[in-house]
Amino acid sequence: MEAQKGNTDSYRSRVNAVAKIFEEHADFIFGVIRRKSRDEQQANDLFQDFFLSLIARPVPRGIQNIRGYLYKAIINDIVDASRRVDRYQNLVRKYAQACDSGIEGGPEENLVRAEETEKMFELIERRLKCREAHAVTLRFKKSYEINQIAREMGVDNRSVRRFIFRGLNKIRDYVKVR
Repeated sequence: MEAQKGNTDSYRSRVNAVAKIFEEHADFIFGVIRRKSRDEQQANDLFQDFFLSLIARPVPRGIQNIRGYLYKAIINDIVDASRRVDRYQNLVRKYAQACDSGIEGGPEENLVRAEETEKMFELIERRLKCREAHAVTLRFKKSYEINQIAREMGVDNRSVRRFIFRGLNKIRDYVKVR
């Protein structure tokens, strides 16, 4: 309980210290943020975020040039915020591409489908002979043509077809029994 009270007191003292800095330098802080940001709403958001940032990372004692320190801290926070926005927009873009890729279902369905497919290939590798598993995996997971598989495995096309046929029959029998 005492440790929690100490943490609360420490947090309050940091908030008070940051509030004092903002009282003295608010115009400077907001001016720098406004010049470096894209629009007024972003400037307001960055201003509030900067207050919280200073609480999390207090100004070190003994700083001679507080405005210089604040300027560097503001620039770092703006760069971090810009990177966060860029990462978020990149994720949204990837999500949109996945949705537009012609695959039916939402992202949850696609994820489940991918997981089921991976489990199926794990089953194939566990249940089939090595050559059968390799041929089936190359054909259906990597979309190789029969002649590509034959070259990769060092056998003729007829052997590849036989490996795939036997492998698929074994998997069908295994799945049917379960």
